[in-house]
Amino acid sequence: MSDKRQRARVQGSWAKQLPKHTRPTGAVPNNCQPKNASSAPGSWGCGPQKTPKTFEFHQPAKPVRDVPPEKVIEQAGGHEISHGPSGVSRLQLLPGFLPPEEADWMFSKLLAELPWSQKTNYRQGEAYEEPRLTCWYGELPYTYARSTMAANSQWHPLLLTLREAVEQATGCKFNSLLCNLYRDGHDSIGWHSDDEASLGDKPTIASLSLGDTRVFSLRKQPPPEENGDYTYVERIRVPLSHGTLLLMEGATQDDWQHQVAKEYHDRGPRINLTFRTIHPEPGGPQAGDQASLHCQTTVNSPQSGT
Repeated sequence: MSDKRQRARVQGSWAKQLPKHTRPTGAVPNNCQPKNASSAPGSWGCGPQKTPKTFEFHQPAKPVRDVPPEKVIEQAGGHEISHGPSGVSRLQLLPGFLPPEEADWMFSKLLAELPWSQKTNYRQGEAYEEPRLTCWYGELPYTYARSTMAANSQWHPLLLTLREAVEQATGCKFNSLLCNLYRDGHDSIGWHSDDEASLGDKPTIASLSLGDTRVFSLRKQPPPEENGDYTYVERIRVPLSHGTLLLMEGATQDDWQHQVAKEYHDRGPRINLTFRTIHPEPGGPQAGDQASLHCQTTVNSPQSGT
């Protein structure tokens, strides 16, 4: 027992804490005392002191610019949307080009009877399927996005009737038609210009909408000094409802891009008929009959029965 008590005493002495030195209440450590009376308020001299910095305003390197508000075009008639750099860009909008009853049965017939298919395009060597269905009519093939749609001269009779009505209303002649079917709000077409060489210089394109309303958006091409930045460009949105005709003419394809964006709420199907004139390319196939390049700029209402 004596050995155990001895070991306990020794171990207890190792575990004994050193006595603490008490400091008067409110005392501050010597290394945190103010260095002199001129010290800045709130500085207690703990560690190295930094000279307080004052705020200095520096003029931004680039001027601050506001993003221009998006314009909305809903009123029928002609709209000059820009005057450069390539010329005057114009839109002609005619809501109600087709009476609702005619537009209804035309939509149902075209939806059921046109040869809709999903086109495969190529971007940077990668293949992708277009997020919509299409079909093509014309005596010449049409190539865009590195993929070609074969010539198809077997026009649906209803499309011939609509082409005649559009030509009469716009004063333009068209020899080709690209049909787009947006099955729901998830179908779309991204930013682009219809500026293929086969469309010629400053092409006129007539777009007829059937079905649910979708927003047709446009944005101005940025000037060279913007290095492809679209942040501060002009933007326009045009809601295209059932039976509406839109004409794009002048420098619109040179100076603007357009799209139909995805929408994340319920949208029914929409058919978009884009009448255009295709020209034979050098060394390419030749069409038997080329449409006239002359177009008037006034849009008139179609005669009854078209």
